[in-house]
Amino acid sequence: MAFKGSLRSALTAGLATGVLAVAACSPAPGKPDAANSASNSVATRLGALKLENGYPTQETADKLYDEMDFQRATQAYIWALPAVGFKALYDAQAKTLGVKNGEILLYQDLKDKAGMLTPNITTLYAFSFWDLAKDGPLVVDVPAGATAGGVLDIWQQPITDMGQTGPDKGAGGKYLILAPGGEALNPAGYRVVRSPTNQVWFGTRGLDPDKAVAEATVRKHKIYAWANRAAPGETRYATVAGRPWTSAQPDNLEYWRLLSELYANEPVAPRDRTMFGMLEPLGIEPGKPFNPDARQTKILTEAAKVGELMSRTVAFDKRYAGATVYPGKHWEYAVMFELDQETPNKDRVQFDQRGSWFYEAIGMSVGMQGRVLGFGQVYLESSKDKAGAWLDGGKTYKIRVDPAPPVKQFWSITLYDNVTRGPLVTPQGAADISSRKPDLVKNADGSVDVTFGPVKPAGATNWIQTTPGKGWFAYFRFYGPTETYFAKSWQLNDFEQVTK
Repeated sequence: MAFKGSLRSALTAGLATGVLAVAACSPAPGKPDAANSASNSVATRLGALKLENGYPTQETADKLYDEMDFQRATQAYIWALPAVGFKALYDAQAKTLGVKNGEILLYQDLKDKAGMLTPNITTLYAFSFWDLAKDGPLVVDVPAGATAGGVLDIWQQPITDMGQTGPDKGAGGKYLILAPGGEALNPAGYRVVRSPTNQVWFGTRGLDPDKAVAEATVRKHKIYAWANRAAPGETRYATVAGRPWTSAQPDNLEYWRLLSELYANEPVAPRDRTMFGMLEPLGIEPGKPFNPDARQTKILTEAAKVGELMSRTVAFDKRYAGATVYPGKHWEYAVMFELDQETPNKDRVQFDQRGSWFYEAIGMSVGMQGRVLGFGQVYLESSKDKAGAWLDGGKTYKIRVDPAPPVKQFWSITLYDNVTRGPLVTPQGAADISSRKPDLVKNADGSVDVTFGPVKPAGATNWIQTTPGKGWFAYFRFYGPTETYFAKSWQLNDFEQVTK
């Protein structure tokens, strides 16, 4: 399609340094290409590669090593998205917002969440970080009530859910998080889980429709060291209070610095050792300072730019099977991977699927996978209109949410900037509409019409403002999905353009 081509063209331009591709003929299956192996020059996308009696000249070797390292780094960018996303969010809380490990930060409104990847604007968020190696085992005391969250490792893999989608099923209880390889503990009255990494992230959301009740419930969470269990003291809560911050993964050298800092004292999982082996020539080694030389800096900086474009393509121009939700429509599943980020039969890592999600978003849990009837969340995304064109902030669109949407709790539509992946920030000050919106206008049959565009059309009621000259995409969330969602007997309509 022409629209896909436009993004691919941009990516191709970013790849001007080239990806090695031997031109023209290929040898017969099972036989070496005698001409290439013996000739003094081989034509490739990189230009003519000169040989001396089959050996690469120094110029050829230098060119191939530069290209090899560049290619490795572009793929490492996609591979590291969840880990760098973890580190970027940690740094935002610790360095920008001044929140210490074990303290809980509340994100209450659009302004608070402006620096976050694809947040839901409707519900309250609460985040905290902990280092099991420095501070010992962690206790999370979860209150009873309408919350949903959990604890994740540095690859944003859930160690356990908590709240409505966790083992406590909303009844609350104490969870004990142990360090990798640490002492085995199994005390009565605790749900005990072991983390594969030293650094962990606790996150939850308040789901009660009454915002005051939701916040009061969330504030009952307690976080403290296992060593302090006899007298844990009060858990400190902080608020963003509208302060500016951001946690999007960088597209420059800082990306690799974050990855290196994250692995200053972390075990490397077996499936990640090959990638770290390929990054060693670029100065990225777990547990060692990151001090790239001029050559490494140049390659890593270029690779971050192209890796970011590759990640953007993987997210918005998905090529893996099963991404489309409804045949003939343009809604896609935002989450297409298992909790451990591997295929069910464990034969491969879901590389592009997890890359797509973690380029756009943060966090993962049982509840976020959209598979729990009546609880948890479903995330559907769209970046195209009914005709298959990219959504354009200078144009006006409409969508009808049909009657009886399949939710036990509520639904929401949220708009995001396709470059920052943060919520749209416009003079209107509202990037979303949800079924919990007090002044939501419904049609006589219970359906809801929503309009999107830079200027509110005459007669429009439910309207979200967009920005000319910027692309955007949308998440439609089903909270507590019901049977008709899973049966697809109720389907989302596409965005329809109403102005050119």
